[in-house]
Amino acid sequence: MKIKLIIAVFLSFNFFGFEVPNPSLKKVNKTIQSTYNIEKFSLKSVSLSKSINEQLSRKINNESLFKIISDNELIGYVYLDNAPSKTATFDFFVLFDANLIITKSKVLRYREEYGGEIGSKRWLKQFIGGTASDAFIPNNNIMAIAGATISVNSMTKAINEILVNIGKLEELNVI
Repeated sequence: MKIKLIIAVFLSFNFFGFEVPNPSLKKVNKTIQSTYNIEKFSLKSVSLSKSINEQLSRKINNESLFKIISDNELIGYVYLDNAPSKTATFDFFVLFDANLIITKSKVLRYREEYGGEIGSKRWLKQFIGGTASDAFIPNNNIMAIAGATISVNSMTKAINEILVNIGKLEELNVI
């Protein structure tokens, strides 16, 4: 009985006493470092009032939009979100520079058997340079991917909505 109690206490400390690193956050941080060529930076959550959030096409919580700060200088923003695929969702993020221009997008976790090609660097680079005044359209300025139609449309729609949100937040002097 004593052994079981000791094991339970030990396991409790192991599971609850230490913070488990978030693999997605590690990927985000690594991408920020390589994209902006910076070693040290901090992410500061952009908090929005309820009235501002109601004006947006995609709601933003305290874990969606962050300022990237290095040496007390605004480097840019990171916007984390998810979008629907055929039967599940996928997680992704978009990096913006200080001028609110997309510098990178990346799929963090894709949960389907098919359609994961939207996570390829080649396909995602189509969004680089996008601004609030741009509109991306599949089969027009965004390449289609055979077998990933739903995911292509979903990612494109999500990026367009994010760009509209970024434009609205800039207009309201929030960012």
